[in-house]
Amino acid sequence: MNPLVELNNITVKAQNKTILDIPEFQICAGEFLGIMGPNGAGKSTLLKVLAFLEKQSGGEILYRGKVIPKGNVPLELRRKFSIALQQSLLLDGTVFHNIAIGLTLRKLPKGDIKDKVAHWLELFGISHLAKKNALYLSGGEAQRVNLARAMIVEPEILFLDEPFSALDFPTKIKLMEDFKGIIETARTTAVFVSHDLMEINYLTNRLAIIVNGEVKQSGPTPRVLEHPNSSTASFLNEWKKFYPLAR
Repeated sequence: MNPLVELNNITVKAQNKTILDIPEFQICAGEFLGIMGPNGAGKSTLLKVLAFLEKQSGGEILYRGKVIPKGNVPLELRRKFSIALQQSLLLDGTVFHNIAIGLTLRKLPKGDIKDKVAHWLELFGISHLAKKNALYLSGGEAQRVNLARAMIVEPEILFLDEPFSALDFPTKIKLMEDFKGIIETARTTAVFVSHDLMEINYLTNRLAIIVNGEVKQSGPTPRVLEHPNSSTASFLNEWKKFYPLAR
């Protein structure tokens, strides 16, 4: 399978400290890739590098086999990616306006925007919130708007940085169930950073474990979770005390 994004000999350094040291890493089309590791391991930094949101100190990044010059990412490439964060960062305006913003910036016709927003409102079960100010939503409602806003632009890769972690358990479970169905139907490639084994186990089909800025193990999610290597066993076995691994 040809990779969409490749990292070759990527390093990220700050204040004489190495944050990332990744000899090679790939995102392949159609996968739901999870990135997990201890606090401070470099998970979010890796996601930002993959999404061209942070410059690497060394090495090269390829998109569909073409090297992308560091710090000179074309706008048309940036628009192939979308990101949803733990904090929804919604604008002061209606839910409709928030979801439509990416299409508005792309100058789509108003009729097309209206139809697409209606479609994604329905998919995420928030049609009844279309005219409500986004600043007055509950946490679960706000995250549904956040994910709909990220998905409406039909990204080639969706990057997710702990979008479910701040939600209460029942809200999290329902949103994850709905989101899994949506992303599988859309066949969107996704990269998902989480510290929660339950989320990783439920959503992803490939998993990379990062420790001290290095990818210590990667492969199909069930295999990594059930057969951790010597570098990841200590971290994963702590989580296994609390979450069963049955899929």
